[in-house]
Amino acid sequence: MPLLDPKTWQSQTLSGGEYAVTEPATGETLATITLATAADVATATGQARAAQAEWARTPHFVRAGVLRRAGDLFTARAEELRDWIVRESGSVPGKAEFELHVAAQECYEAAALASRPAGQILPSEAPRLSYTRRVPVGVVGVISPFNAPLILSIRSVAPALALGNGVVLKPDPRTAVCGGLALAAVLAEAGLPEGLLHVLPGGPEAGQALVADPLVPVISFTGSTAAGRAVGEAAGRHLKRAHLELGGNSALVVLEDADIDAVISTAAWGSFFHQGQICMTTGRHLVHASLYEEYVERLAAKADSLAVGDPYREQVHLGPVIDDSQLAKIRGLVESSTAGGARLAAGGTHERLFYRPTVLAGVDDSTPAYAEEVFGPVAPVRPFKDADEAAALAADGPYGLSLGIVTRDTARGLDLAERIPTGIAHINDQTVNDEAVAPFGGIAASGTGARFGGEANLEAFTELRWTTVRGDVAAYPF
Repeated sequence: MPLLDPKTWQSQTLSGGEYAVTEPATGETLATITLATAADVATATGQARAAQAEWARTPHFVRAGVLRRAGDLFTARAEELRDWIVRESGSVPGKAEFELHVAAQECYEAAALASRPAGQILPSEAPRLSYTRRVPVGVVGVISPFNAPLILSIRSVAPALALGNGVVLKPDPRTAVCGGLALAAVLAEAGLPEGLLHVLPGGPEAGQALVADPLVPVISFTGSTAAGRAVGEAAGRHLKRAHLELGGNSALVVLEDADIDAVISTAAWGSFFHQGQICMTTGRHLVHASLYEEYVERLAAKADSLAVGDPYREQVHLGPVIDDSQLAKIRGLVESSTAGGARLAAGGTHERLFYRPTVLAGVDDSTPAYAEEVFGPVAPVRPFKDADEAAALAADGPYGLSLGIVTRDTARGLDLAERIPTGIAHINDQTVNDEAVAPFGGIAASGTGARFGGEANLEAFTELRWTTVRGDVAAYPF
């Protein structure tokens, strides 16, 4: 029996209008869902809070068991879920399989959190037991994007649930199934009690209501920097925590001793994987001047060799971008860059939503596709003369998410990485990496630091409570 039945997959009644979830590659309607309104958010948070009290009292091994079974189900149901990710988000099958692998691992890691040591015994000046312990925050609001919909939802949903919270998840409507409804179906089959997880696809109105809701003390948001600023500002007004994982314009630094034969594949993957629609995408290629011309030529040849098409029906390297608005943004940045003097070494063309992998040479600080986050398959390449200039260029700009450095001298690579402030750094690899066990997050305009993985999840989705116990009632001077 399919996990996802179009007739029953929205288990709760929502009051917004109907929305057609479409396949970017064909324009075909895959599903018709109902969107959430602000009133639906209030109903969901109330129900989640009521269910959460009992869930928090549930023994840790029971909560862990639900998450372990969910992890197993992401594997058992992989074929069905993979097809949804491919068709709904425009992913190639390999990327969809990676999402499913990470989703399973996120559930297993979350299961381990349920029994994690939760506090400390403290010294006290008074005759009493003094200790801290981690307690659930109550209800966690999760707002997730379209680009890696399963990973970017489950990495907040799973640990929040494992630690005893309820969750209200607002996925991007464009990927409401693989980014939300599929998660709910998997967790329900795994035995999650009703009322704990609510999936509310919706637009800005629903997101604003979730951030403002008094029953939601913690917001986990993944999305653009502009939207993240608005979420952070609103959360601040309501005195609640907001964990923000935002945009990036990550640099790949190629030093003069790099193996040029090996680096081109790495570089192409960093910029063109999933059509460049990843926050960690390599948005700036900084290449030593001695390698620059060959690097541009060979990266352009690699780009020209990649197949672009329907990932569900063809064997391709790149699928479609998500929709017309994203296509227009990519086109605009590339066209304004070439109008400003950048040289188009490869790509720059499209058929419908299928944008060719693109290489730009002759870029500088004023080149829009170099200075801004493109969120498309565009690789601007810029030369540098020495390590000092490379460090300055890589550190320049508002973002601070990921960094890649390619060199035969790993100690030199590590030393250079220390000079470039980012939340993530990889030596002899490109900028797009993710593991469930690793902390993830950026600094500056890329977010509020590491908020996913291990201890970061423990801190993100619990409160630290101080408790004391006396044998007798304390006496005071009056």
